[in-house]
Amino acid sequence: MQDNALVRAWLRAFARAVEEGEERLTALDSAIGDGDHGVNMRRGTSHVHRMLVRDGTPAAMGQLLEETGALLRTHVGGASGVLYGGTFQAMGAALLVRRAGLAHLGDALDAGLAAIVRLGAADPGDKTMVDAFAPAVRAFREVGARGGTMGAAVTAAAAAAEAGARSTIPMQARKGRASYLGHRSIGHLDPGAASTEMLFKSLAEEVAGGPAPAVACGRQGSRRS
Repeated sequence: MQDNALVRAWLRAFARAVEEGEERLTALDSAIGDGDHGVNMRRGTSHVHRMLVRDGTPAAMGQLLEETGALLRTHVGGASGVLYGGTFQAMGAALLVRRAGLAHLGDALDAGLAAIVRLGAADPGDKTMVDAFAPAVRAFREVGARGGTMGAAVTAAAAAAEAGARSTIPMQARKGRASYLGHRSIGHLDPGAASTEMLFKSLAEEVAGGPAPAVACGRQGSRRS
């Protein structure tokens, strides 16, 4: 699959995953946030989908990702819009003059993670999307360092994102609206981490031809994420 076609397929798959998971994301956010993560993400990704089917869609994958980021920043709104928008814009900037090879895609994911950390001022363990995004990037890089294939790398990243999302369940939130709840945020999966899991699983589905295998977890992580 050509690089641009891969990015387009990834974005379409992510938009589809958000549409199908809108109610679940909203339910997760209703427990510890404003209850609008699902509807906001769907609104943003629907604009991305419309961009993908219109005439004049950017041909270069870096520009395509940057435009995706601009749409998400504008139409998702709130903190999620800033974080997802900044992530895609950073990934796009990293790929403006490169192909989506294993190392280059890793560079783009690194740039996306750096944008999330910078914009959200969040660290691992704060119960945010960082807790899913950071282990996904790390797993992707580890497979690449061992000489693995792109398919193996994105599959590992998706599995790590799932495990990272589930790891937020026992955490107490230290950032965002959920942090206002204090200890009452414990026992709930972070909605941003859940949508991040969708992002990486969508990439794995398009590159590797199927979803990443489920990750074995303890009792806390046995809930669906």
